[in-house]
Amino acid sequence: QVQLVQSGGGLVQSGGSLRLSCTISRSIFIARNMAWYREAPGKQRELVAAISLAGNTRYAGSVKGRFTVSRDNDKGATYLQMNSLKPEDTAVYYCNAELVRAGEIKGNTFWGRGTQVTVSS
Repeated sequence: QVQLVQSGGGLVQSGGSLRLSCTISRSIFIARNMAWYREAPGKQRELVAAISLAGNTRYAGSVKGRFTVSRDNDKGATYLQMNSLKPEDTAVYYCNAELVRAGEIKGNTFWGRGTQVTVSS
């Protein structure tokens, strides 16, 4: 069974940086769209950044200019570089991807288990 394996995150002071990684556990799967979401206490899960297979990106207004999403298709991975972090960025961050098994057309959406990012003031 395929999984999205997340790493990175942790505790950082305001203004600091963190990098999140997300890797597909089985290489026979290809990711179409990949994205990062976050969920803060008492708030709904929201889209942070997304990147298409072609490399087109989009960002939430609150992170534009501070966060950068990228992907390495050879490694089946996506990354979220977070700079100039603010306390309001504190949340659990989730990786999301539409995965397609090689040779097939229909894809399915998968979620990582989430990783905590805490920004202290």
